[in-house]
Amino acid sequence: MRHKFLWKPLFILIVFFFTNPWLSFSAEVLEKIDSQQRIPSLMESIQFKDDIHYCGIKIPLHRQDVKQRLEKELLLALWDRPQVILWIKRASKYFLHVETILKKQGLPLDLRFVPVVESALKPHAKSSKNAVGYWQFLKSTGKEHGLRIDSMIDERRNIFKSTTAAGKYLKDLENQFGSYLLALAAYNMGEYRLKKEIRDQKTQDFFSLYLPLQTQGYVFKVICAKLILENQEFYGFSLKPSDLYPVFTFDKVNLSSDFQIPITLIATAADISFKKIKDFNPELRGYYLDRGEHAILIPKGKAKGFEGHFTTAVKKWEKTIKNRFHVVKRGESLTGISKKYRISLSSLLKLNNLSLKGMIHPGDRLMIK
Repeated sequence: MRHKFLWKPLFILIVFFFTNPWLSFSAEVLEKIDSQQRIPSLMESIQFKDDIHYCGIKIPLHRQDVKQRLEKELLLALWDRPQVILWIKRASKYFLHVETILKKQGLPLDLRFVPVVESALKPHAKSSKNAVGYWQFLKSTGKEHGLRIDSMIDERRNIFKSTTAAGKYLKDLENQFGSYLLALAAYNMGEYRLKKEIRDQKTQDFFSLYLPLQTQGYVFKVICAKLILENQEFYGFSLKPSDLYPVFTFDKVNLSSDFQIPITLIATAADISFKKIKDFNPELRGYYLDRGEHAILIPKGKAKGFEGHFTTAVKKWEKTIKNRFHVVKRGESLTGISKKYRISLSSLLKLNNLSLKGMIHPGDRLMIK
């Protein structure tokens, strides 16, 4: 009996809702909303109507094994929509600079999708194998390709230097293997391992090689990143210009010092926070800038008057810590200096970012406290 009494008020409520325009949406409004925010079904997303190319290579979708691998990586990428949105936002910030470097090196722009997959365009990304930065260089590989990696600076985190190094490396790999798909495979699994697989399997066709599953998936991930980022609206990502991160813009200041200086001095001279210096220069490690010459990035418009402010800040700082430095004299050694100030040799080396094989010269300033 209770259910019987509920039908009447429920019927009245339904009629009231659909007969009052201010409570209901018209079919046209619903259609408009749907057309603006429509997300294709997963099955629609893997209907490849047009040819797909990567670095000028046509992907052989007529091969069922190739199509299956591409579908798998595309579906997995699209399933993680928050990650794709962050791809799009960060690409807006960095792609202009990456493309400029690739064009200068005469490389295909499709390579700009590699750091999207490698690091999601995050400078501090680090893998379980200790690959670091935008392009995920191992320490040994990064050093081989001209990147400085030590306790003070890690250029794998610098978008300009790491992109330049990665571009040269990928070009070398393409020259070696004759294909950018094989170059990507070598970039992921190592060139020597790929050479062995090519020799043992007697084929240089990437799609016919049986490679580690992680490497097979990696190359298809890069292709999928291209598909999604070049066809954002088709895949249901309709970001407005105001939704995107602004292009990374900056002023560059050149600094030279005979000794380590606190990064806070640079921040003070530019009238910005220590954090802002680290954000603009993620390759800087710790709290001190190493001696030598450096190009430091600061926010656009902050270079005006910087040189004078920096000189003043350094002089003021030197007065407060003059007893913390030793000026090297002719004939002195690191061992002798450490004994003079009663500090261990290892502490002296660490304070000055030196090794046992490091050379010192008359006039050098060494931090002793």
